[in-house]
Amino acid sequence: MLSPTPPAAKSSLVPAPPAVASDGAGMAADAPAAASTAPQTVPPVAAAPGVTTPLAWVLLIVLASIWGTSFILMKKGLVVFSALELGAARVSVAALLLLPFALKHVGSVERSRFKWLGLSGVVGTFIPAFLFAYAETKLASGLAGVLNALTVVFTLLMGALLFGQRLTGLRVLGISLGLVGTVVMLLLGGSGGTDTPTGEGNAWYGIYILIATLGYGVSVNVIKHKLGGLTPMAVTAVLLMLIGGPALAYLLAGTEFLHKLATAPGAWAAFGYIALLAAMSTAVAMVLFNRLIQQSTALFASSSTYLIPIVALAWGALDGEAFNLWHLLGMVVILAGVLIIHRAK
Repeated sequence: MLSPTPPAAKSSLVPAPPAVASDGAGMAADAPAAASTAPQTVPPVAAAPGVTTPLAWVLLIVLASIWGTSFILMKKGLVVFSALELGAARVSVAALLLLPFALKHVGSVERSRFKWLGLSGVVGTFIPAFLFAYAETKLASGLAGVLNALTVVFTLLMGALLFGQRLTGLRVLGISLGLVGTVVMLLLGGSGGTDTPTGEGNAWYGIYILIATLGYGVSVNVIKHKLGGLTPMAVTAVLLMLIGGPALAYLLAGTEFLHKLATAPGAWAAFGYIALLAAMSTAVAMVLFNRLIQQSTALFASSSTYLIPIVALAWGALDGEAFNLWHLLGMVVILAGVLIIHRAK
């Protein structure tokens, strides 16, 4: 998820009256009113507060499939390229793919929104792209997919700390279980063996994912509370444009990416995995994710992480990655915490 992205964007300007929407977990969010005459930003009829539409469930399943596959794609890209090169290439390719849409919509986005687009882009896409890549240099891709479930934990925690979301006893229990499950997986289960691009395992690299999912939690709340009323394509494209320039400049001038692409065996195949990762897990998934947020709630959108571990572990198993009983126990505890958070009132 850069994307779950990930990562990963979010809206444009739409005439919308002030409203209060429930996030499905007892929190109330002021839907920001936006004034604009841009015709392309008029959204479809919004879901009623607290209602999850059939389209939201379809988007949830599609997103889980896309994001669950992203971890094995990162692993394949890291066979040739470094974590810095992979992160920069992922963001750059996604930004270039959506640049035509960014140029089309950037003029319709209110200037007051750019700081929120930039914040969401940096903490929800740019930084996680590098952190997940670093983590997977010494952590099995399937385990990375399981730890991605912490997005829900930090969505709630950051919502409480930054946006006034109410924390109940059950929600605190859910957060605690998520963190306990992480400790069980990494300290007792380990890194998943040596089935990593570097041939070495280090469970502490899971901390990179912990930080990345914290960024996702901030980004999800920014999208929901500060970027409401913007079309998913407009926001995703403009957000990627803001962070894509620095990523591309660094990729071309600060790394050996081009040299490896020209000389390293298997470089083009590895770049193909990164390009697929950027196109689907960052660009396309970010649009779908922000569409999902508009169709449901912040917590429902981030609950795609229920399904992501299953997809990620399936790909990891096909690639020969180790997964033991401690890993299973840790995953169950994490997902139990996610379930409590999602259901708690």
